[in-house]
Amino acid sequence: MPEPSIDWDALRAAARDVVGRAYAPYSAFPVGAAALVDDGRVVVGCNVENAAYGVTLCAECSLVSALVTGGGGRLVAFTCVDGAGELLMPCGRCRQLLWEHGGPALLVETARGVVPMAEVLPDAFGAPDLDRRRTSEREGSGA
Repeated sequence: MPEPSIDWDALRAAARDVVGRAYAPYSAFPVGAAALVDDGRVVVGCNVENAAYGVTLCAECSLVSALVTGGGGRLVAFTCVDGAGELLMPCGRCRQLLWEHGGPALLVETARGVVPMAEVLPDAFGAPDLDRRRTSEREGSGA
């Protein structure tokens, strides 16, 4: 499948739009995210806080939920902004989440330019690591 054309301005605009819907009464730090899916759709997400901080949903979680509930697919390009519309890097937890749904080739807009996820999260842990473990366990058990 040919790589889709990526309109970074439109992705950023979508992230800036959705940041206005963030629910961030505790941190006062709204976040919006937008990504292009391999079928051409754009999915968005914003943070949704909770008084019990540990159950707060980040913008990337919201975005991935929209991806999955919207029919799935693979993320091919991603951007994230704060309440002022400035670019943000996803935290480590969110980088892992993006890796799961975009993989090493997912393009991430950063302050230094667009880079592949493999550069954002080098030596990432993923499904192949689990597959290797399962395979070695089967071989070790004689199955």
